[in-house]
Amino acid sequence: MRYASFAGRKMPATRFVRCILDEADLVDTDLSNAVFQDCSLAGAVFQNTVLVGADFTSATGFTLDPETNQLLNARFTLHGLLGVVAKYGLVVE
Repeated sequence: MRYASFAGRKMPATRFVRCILDEADLVDTDLSNAVFQDCSLAGAVFQNTVLVGADFTSATGFTLDPETNQLLNARFTLHGLLGVVAKYGLVVE
């Protein structure tokens, strides 16, 4: 599903399992409680995306801006959090 566009769709509780969603367009998409199980999200575009309760614990390659996406109760691993704070230029050791 590389380069797929889900822009503007309502897709709560969708389960993506072992998907390659590289460069996917997820702008203005409702993905509340979605699960990204073993998914690659390199270059996927998240903006004004509802990710409340979404599970990114086994996803890789994603970058999310917490200021332009709704992330309340979203789940990440410690390593995955690097994709959430990347824009701030922080060094995590």
